[in-house]
Amino acid sequence: MGNNGRVTRPAPARAARLDQVCAAAVEVARDAITEVEPADIGDHLRAVAEGDRVVTHYFECLLGGYRGWRWAVTVTRVPRSRQVTVCETVLLPGSDALLAPGWLPWQERLQPGDLGPGDLLLTPSDDDRLAPGYLLSDDPAVEETSWELGLGRPRVLSREGRAEAAQRWYDGDHGPSAPISTAAPASARCGTCGFYLPLAGALRQAFGACGNFYAPDDGRVVSAEHGCGAHSETLVETAEPAVDELPTVYDDSAVESMTVDGASDPAEESEPV
Repeated sequence: MGNNGRVTRPAPARAARLDQVCAAAVEVARDAITEVEPADIGDHLRAVAEGDRVVTHYFECLLGGYRGWRWAVTVTRVPRSRQVTVCETVLLPGSDALLAPGWLPWQERLQPGDLGPGDLLLTPSDDDRLAPGYLLSDDPAVEETSWELGLGRPRVLSREGRAEAAQRWYDGDHGPSAPISTAAPASARCGTCGFYLPLAGALRQAFGACGNFYAPDDGRVVSAEHGCGAHSETLVETAEPAVDELPTVYDDSAVESMTVDGASDPAEESEPV
C-alpha cells in the first residue's frame, strides 16, 4: 500500500474569544497597578483576549519619561465563576514609545578618540586583524624589520588588518574625499608633495606621513591622493609692479647761478701752509 499522505486536515487555530466577564473587570485591573500612584494611570485603552477566559487590559501610562508606554494587566477566571483574579501586571512600550538605544558590546561602542591616558584596551586573542608572528605578516618590509632586529613580536598585522586600515584611512579625514582635499587644487596632491614621507611595505604606494609643519595633517598618515593648500609646489610668484618705474635723469647742461651775501672769499682768509 502506498503512502497517501495525511488523510485528515489539521484543525485551524481558533482565535481566542473575548471573555465578557474578564473584559468587564476594568476597575479590578486598574486597582492591581500598585507600583505607582493612581494619578500615573491614564485612561483604559483596550482589552485583548489572550486565551480562554484570559484577558489583558491596557491603560495609558502618565509617568514622566515614559511617553507611549502602557500598563498591561492580565486577568482570568475559572470556568463557571464570576470571580476575576489578576495574573500579572507589567509596563510595556507602545508603538510610539520612547526607548533606550539597543545594547551593544563595548567593542562595538568604542569609537576613535575614546581611549585616554591610563586606559587599557584589551585586544581579543582571535582578532582577525592580527596574525601570529611566526606566520609572518605577508609584508616583506615588516618581516625584514621584525626578524633583523630580533623583535619577535607575538602578532603582526594580517592581510585583513592591513586592508581594513587602508580602507579606513582612505575613506576618512585624510583621504581624497576629505573637505580640505576637495577644496585644494587638483594638482596639489600629497603623492607629488616634497613634504610627503611614504610608508614602508605594502602600504607605500598608497599612504605616507605628512611632514609639513604648516599643513593641517602634519604628523598624520595621509593618502597619496589627499591634498591641501600647503603643497610644496605651491610657489610664491613675485608680483610685477602695476606701473613701470622710470630711471632718474640728471640734466648737467642747466646751471643756475646763486648770489651769496656776506660771504668772504675762502682763498683770502686761508693762511699759507
